[in-house]
Formats: sequence, C-alpha cells, structure tokens
Amino acid sequence: MKILVCGGAGYIGSHMVRHLAAHGHDVVVFDNLSTGHREAVGATALVQGDLLDPAALQTLFGTYRFDAVMHFCALSLAGVSVTEPYLYYQNNVVGTLNLLQAMRVAGVGKLVFSSTAAVFGNPVVDVIDESHPTHPINPYGASKLMAERILSDAAAAYGLRSVILRYFNAAGADPSGEIGESHEPETHLIPNVLRAALGLGDSLKVFGDDYATRDGTCIRDYIHVNDLASAHMRAIQFLIDHEGAHFINLGGEQGFTVLEVIAAARQVTGAEIAFKLSARRPGDPASLVASSAKARELLGWRPAVTNIRTMIEDAWRWHQQPRY
Repeated sequence: MKILVCGGAGYIGSHMVRHLAAHGHDVVVFDNLSTGHREAVGATALVQGDLLDPAALQTLFGTYRFDAVMHFCALSLAGVSVTEPYLYYQNNVVGTLNLLQAMRVAGVGKLVFSSTAAVFGNPVVDVIDESHPTHPINPYGASKLMAERILSDAAAAYGLRSVILRYFNAAGADPSGEIGESHEPETHLIPNVLRAALGLGDSLKVFGDDYATRDGTCIRDYIHVNDLASAHMRAIQFLIDHEGAHFINLGGEQGFTVLEVIAAARQVTGAEIAFKLSARRPGDPASLVASSAKARELLGWRPAVTNIRTMIEDAWRWHQQPRY
C-alpha cells in the first residue's frame, strides 16, 4: 500500500515509517519539522508542509495517490495547552479538518488517527476501557476529543473509515539505536530520567509521593513505541474490511510507579539518578492504566514488550548516542 504518514518525522511517527517500510509499504512523510527531525525519516520521501496550509495539502494529494493515511501531527503538551488553547485547537482540530477535506477530495477513505488517554480526563476506574467517560481536563485532551467526534461524523456522512488509537505512555526506542525520542523541551519521564543519568538538563523532579499507590508516586501504563507501530499497521489492515469509526485503547494493562521507573533506569544505566521531591502537579491522577481487550479482539494485537526494563534499555541505547 502507498501510505501517507503525517508527522512522520516525530518520535512515534518515525518509528511508524520504519515499521511500514520494513513490511514493504511505500511511504511518504508530510511534516512541518517544527518538532520532528529530518534525520529521523532516513531515505523515505519527505514533503515539508503544514496541515494548516490547504494549498500544500492540495499539492500533496495531487502529486501522490494514497491508499491510506496515518495522522500523528499534533501539539501535545497538556500544560502549554492550558495557556495557549487557541494554538492547540487550531493545530489539532483545524489541521485535522484540513487533512480530512483533502482526503475526501482525493478519494482517500482510510485513516488511522493518533489519539490519547487525555480524552478521558480523571479516571473513575482503575483500568480504563473504551466505555470510560470522556471528560478531558485540558485543551490538549479536548482538542483530540473534538477530532475524534469529527471522525465519527465523517464516517456517517462520507463513509470515511477510521481507527482512533488512544494510547497511554509511549516509551522506548527502536532497538537499532538509530531513531529515538528527542523533544525540546522534554516532558516525558523516561527520557528525563535517562538525561539525569547522563548528567544533562535540570535536576530530575518527582511530583508527589503521597498518592494512594504502592510507593506513593503516580502509576502510568507504558507501551513500547514499536508496539504502537505494530498496532497502527494492524489498524490499516482492519480498515480494508470494516466500515465506520473505531475507538481503541492501547496500553500494556499494567502500571509502573515513578519510583519503579527510576529504579529500573538505575539498573540499566548503573547511575545513581538523584531526584528531588516536589509537590503534586494539578490534574495528575494517581493511576492511569489501559484495558487493551478491544485491541486484542478487533486487531489481534498484543504488546510484544511489557517489561519496563526492556523499554528503558532500548531508550538508553538511543540516549547515549543520539543521532539528532
């Protein structure tokens, strides 16, 4: 298949591009390189452009004939979304709408959409499945939920087939060490723990040690980035035979506390990894763990990597010698 990967120069998108190419698909990347990296794309065709530019999308779909689209383009810093909501709604909602309109004109009817657990807001159960209420607590989550609603409406009105993958905490890197996670600023726990192991960046902070968890720190469900890529691949195949918009959670169905992640990183790196305890951050739930039962049922998908140490080992391989 010929597949367009929007945001294919970013962390998850670049792993998706590599996964698709390894399975024989013809890939084109569309990315504005605001947070992505040209080096991460490798030899794959890259068209630099922005989803907020309808003319660029018209040219893109006029140049190539795609069988399907994967959409990873998004601003994703929840805290920033609170102070810059217009920016997030414009990029994540208007940009998605521009892409969908271009797809419709070009007759492309299959989309895999990168969504997030942030659409759920504060959890009301220990393990979150697709029936969990969606009450996002920040504009980032709200913008993703709005895009999800658009996809549901597009399925009913235009017959667009889509799979919306709501994933929890992406982690790790390709075992080759050639691509990995590189953000500025970096807000994710594992890369910040590994930066601390290397003596880089600000001192590591642990936000809250008084939660009702086994060691007082927050619990999160981590999923290896290559497992995310395999789920997206299965979603494309699923759309060949299934109409409608389908919402699917992706996670490992187990959680690790912040202190457990730090302990595993100490084992992997051999570094002490000092940290400072800080007050809780507003809006941080004690625990976020996914149910992936629907992913197993519809996609036949299970994560290949469930050990947090393996995820950290792969990430560490990248962080010791980053290519970009």
